[in-house]
Order: sequence, then C-alpha cells, then structure tokens
Amino acid sequence: MLTILRKDLATELRSREVVSAMLVFAILMVLIFNFALELDKNARENVAVGALWATFLFAGTLGLNRIFASEADRTGMDALLLAPMDRSAIFFGKWLGAFLFILLVQAIILPIFTILYGVSLWHPLFLGLIVLGTIGYSAVGTLLAAIALQTRMREVLLPILLLPVSIPLLLSAVKGCQLVLENAPWGDILPAVSFLIAYDAIFLAIAYMTFDYLMEE
Repeated sequence: MLTILRKDLATELRSREVVSAMLVFAILMVLIFNFALELDKNARENVAVGALWATFLFAGTLGLNRIFASEADRTGMDALLLAPMDRSAIFFGKWLGAFLFILLVQAIILPIFTILYGVSLWHPLFLGLIVLGTIGYSAVGTLLAAIALQTRMREVLLPILLLPVSIPLLLSAVKGCQLVLENAPWGDILPAVSFLIAYDAIFLAIAYMTFDYLMEE
C-alpha cells in the first residue's frame, strides 16, 4: 500500500498532472460562483457552503478519473494485479493518494474562497467535517474509478456513477458545515458528523470486501 502511494506521489511530483488539473478547475468554479452571486450578498452567504462543496466534488471527480487511468494507459494495472499481495492494498494505496491530492487542492482553495466570499472557514469543526467528507468521497470515488476502468467510456461513466452515490454525503456535509458557521449547538451538528463517520466506514469496508472481485477479468 505504501509503495503504491509513494509511486503515485512521485509520479505526481514529476508530472503535476492530477493536482494541477483539479486546482485550475476548482479555482474556475469558485470564480464562476462568485460572479454569479455578485449582486446578491445574502444569497452569497446562504449558498457559500454549497458552492464550496460542489467545487470540491466536481474537481475531485476530475482527479479520480486519473487515479487509475495512468495505470491503464501504461498497462501498469496488469503488473499490480500479478504482484503477490492482497489486492485490497492496491485500493488503499490509490485511495490514500486520491485523498491527499484532494486535500491539497482544498487547502489551496479555502483561503481563496474565504477572501472572495468574505466568510471565515477556519473553524476546527468545519475543517474536521471537510476531512470526514473527503475521506468518504475519495473512498467511493476510488472504488467506482476501479469499476469504470474496465469500460471504454470511463471518463463519462465515473461522474454518472459517483455523483448520485455522493449525494447523501454532500447533503450531510453541507448541512453540518452550515450549522458550524451559524454557531449551532453541538447537538445539532452531531447527526451530520455521525452520518459522515458511518458513510466513511461503510464504503471503506465495502471497498475492502469487493475490490478483489471487481479487479477480476
């Protein structure tokens, strides 16, 4: 798992293919949302969290599309599948890489978003919800990217599969983050936190149990 992660990180440091694409796309989305809501300050404040998570999801999809594509393009996946190891290590190595790439983009986008929207997002609980949401999103995205890898239209199929499955996570993350910004009591935020933790655990478990089957010919 760590070897696969190191390989993906080294490849990204050389090519800057995944993070650069996600970052440019995320910045463009933030600017588009900013211009679209420029005339209505109240609307900007009300939809800021939703716009932020929409940016993360769409930019993340762009990166997840490439997380396995590089292996398929260079027939590296065949070599990985032939390696004498538990195939779930492939999933977890790829998932950790996707998680770190998305987290890096988020760390750059958050200050830009704060400046443009005038909303302070530097609350520990807010950042914790982003991390929890990103864990689940990258987990299900990595699993579905492995499924889409077997098809010819993987660039089109992955968003079609991923976005509907991510809707419960998106709704819970947006609600929890919005409550944090409104200084709601912990009791109101707890259901969102609990749902995100359960979502993360369920999809990581599903990936561990099914990845070997998904990678069979």
